[in-house]
Amino acid sequence: MTFPDPESSDAEGLLAVGGDLTAERLLLAYECGIFPWYAEGLPPMWWSPDPRAVLDDRALHVSKSLARELRQGRFRVTVNRAFERVMRECGSQRDGGTWILPEMIRAYVRLHEQGHAVSFEVWRDEELAGGLYGVQRGALFAAESMFHRETNGSKVALVAAVRSLFAAGIELFDVQFLTPHLASMGVYEISRAAYLARVRAATARNVALRDLPVRLDPAANQPR
Repeated sequence: MTFPDPESSDAEGLLAVGGDLTAERLLLAYECGIFPWYAEGLPPMWWSPDPRAVLDDRALHVSKSLARELRQGRFRVTVNRAFERVMRECGSQRDGGTWILPEMIRAYVRLHEQGHAVSFEVWRDEELAGGLYGVQRGALFAAESMFHRETNGSKVALVAAVRSLFAAGIELFDVQFLTPHLASMGVYEISRAAYLARVRAATARNVALRDLPVRLDPAANQPR
């Protein structure tokens, strides 16, 4: 089982079409800097865009209003308590359809059950207010999607994920594509070549995320 060289992707980042969503293929894809993304009715499509969007603990931007939200403690954050629910919420109510198809949910739930995929859940009382999920390979965390049902729900999930994962030893936090919303949180772009080099270094490390404690520091990286 192999993938083409990611540097051979087309101008939009499309590398290959076809295959399946077995755990083995998915894990190999992330280890090669590749991820699946496609619409209903199409075969799996595999991508390695250039440039690539990433985030790290030092670059994470927490606005004054978000820091105030974190200090107020209105939300409670958990890890791996509702992985499938987070995935389904990420795939619902999206304009233009979703790539989080039933077969994608089944595939990533299998990864989660095997210990390779992680979710962060943001709760308001007993209701799910936001969340984020992604795949871990060594010191790489590939964030796949996030959602909110209350204002700041996804932002709290992102802050919790970045703070908690980097404290646990994650060195590369991938978010695939840059959007204005992600840019406001400190996401930045690097070249595909630089990203692939960082993937090779990160996936060579052994990082355990079992019983991952949640970390939220509203003061860090806040504008003066």
